[in-house]
Amino acid sequence: MRPTFVLGRIAGVRIGVHWSVLLIFAVIAFGLARGRLPDTHPGHGWPVYWAVGILTAVVFFASLLAHELAHAIVARRNGVEVDDIVLWLLGGVARLKSEAPNPGAELRIAGVGPLVSLLLGGLFTLAAWLLDTTSAPGLAVEALAWLAAINILLAVFNVVPAAPLDGGRLLRAFLWWRTGDRLRATAGATSAGRAFGWFLMVLGLFLFVRGDVFGGLWLAMIGWFLVAAATVEGQQAQLRAVLSGIPVRQAMTPDPVTVPAGLTVAAFLADPRYRYRHSAFPVTGEGAAPVGLMTLDLAKRQPEEQRHAVTVEQVMMPLAEVTVVEADDPLADLLPRMQPGAEHRVLVLDEDALVGIVSASDVSRTVTWLMKTIPRGRGGGRGT
Repeated sequence: MRPTFVLGRIAGVRIGVHWSVLLIFAVIAFGLARGRLPDTHPGHGWPVYWAVGILTAVVFFASLLAHELAHAIVARRNGVEVDDIVLWLLGGVARLKSEAPNPGAELRIAGVGPLVSLLLGGLFTLAAWLLDTTSAPGLAVEALAWLAAINILLAVFNVVPAAPLDGGRLLRAFLWWRTGDRLRATAGATSAGRAFGWFLMVLGLFLFVRGDVFGGLWLAMIGWFLVAAATVEGQQAQLRAVLSGIPVRQAMTPDPVTVPAGLTVAAFLADPRYRYRHSAFPVTGEGAAPVGLMTLDLAKRQPEEQRHAVTVEQVMMPLAEVTVVEADDPLADLLPRMQPGAEHRVLVLDEDALVGIVSASDVSRTVTWLMKTIPRGRGGGRGT
C-alpha cells in the first residue's frame, strides 16, 4: 500500500495517506452529520452537524494514527526498522522493514496497537461522562461517545486471532513460542485469517440478502480484504523460507547504467543507453554518489517543449523516496517492501557506493532458481 501523498513525520516515522481515506472520511462525516447527530440531538442547523461530523472524523483518523504509531515505536525499540505508516480505506498499516527477531518482540509489537485503541476508548468515555455531568452541549457528548465506542470496537476487532489483524500477530507469536518455528506459526495465523475472512464474507452476503445492503457490502469487503491479505502474508512467509540466508547481492543486477543528475530530460530520452532494456535508472551526482531514481515514465510526463530546459535532477524521485539497501542485507527482509513497477526499483549500496539495482522480477528469478536448485524440505523444519 503506497501513500498518495505524505503528511510529514512523527517521531521520525513518515506518515502517508492513501486516496481511499477520502472515501471512508466522507462516509463517517456524512453518517454523523446526516444520521446519528440529528437523530439524537435535533434542532441544530446543518452547518453545526457537518462541523461536528467532520471534526469527529478527523479525531477518529488521529486515533488510527496513534494506534499505528504505537506499533512503529515499539517495533523500533525491538530492533525492527519502520518504512512508514499509511492510512487508507480500512484503517492504517505500519510497514516494517523486517520481521520481529523473536516471539516476545512480536507479542509486544502486535499487542501495543489494540492497547492504545482501548486506552483511547476509555479516555473518550471518561471525557463524554465528564461533559455530560457538566451539562455540556449534547453534540459534543455524542461525538465523544461515538469516538469511545469506535475505538473500543477497533481494539476488540483487532485482537481477533486472524492474520493480518493484530490478533493474528499475537497468535503467531504464541505458535512461534510453542513450536519454535516461525514459518509454521505464520501458516497457522494466515489459515485463521482466511477462515475469519470467509466467515465475514458469508455473513455480509446474509445481511445483504436480508436487506442491510450497506452493512452487508461493507462486511463482505472487509472479509475479502482479510482473505487476500492473509493469503499474501502466507505466500511471503513461504518465500522468506526459500530466501533464508540469501543476501541482496545475489538477486541484484550489478553495475547498473546510471544517469548524471545534470543531464537534460531531452538528452536522457534521446540517448540509446536509456531507451532500451530498462525503464528505471539510478541517478548519480558528484563523485558518482546516488541521489535518486529516474524512470522513463517520469521523463515522458514532461511537456516536449520543456525537456531541453529541465534536468533529470528536477524530475527524478529523490533518494529519500527510494528504497535503499546494503548488498549484504538479507533478501528475505526486502520482500515486504518490493512492488512491481519501475518506480519501485531498489538501489543497492556497498559502503555508500552504488553497486546494483533490484526489481520485483529479479527477486522472482532468484526464487525460481532457488526452487529448482535447493533440495526439497529446505527451511521447512525451522523458523525463517
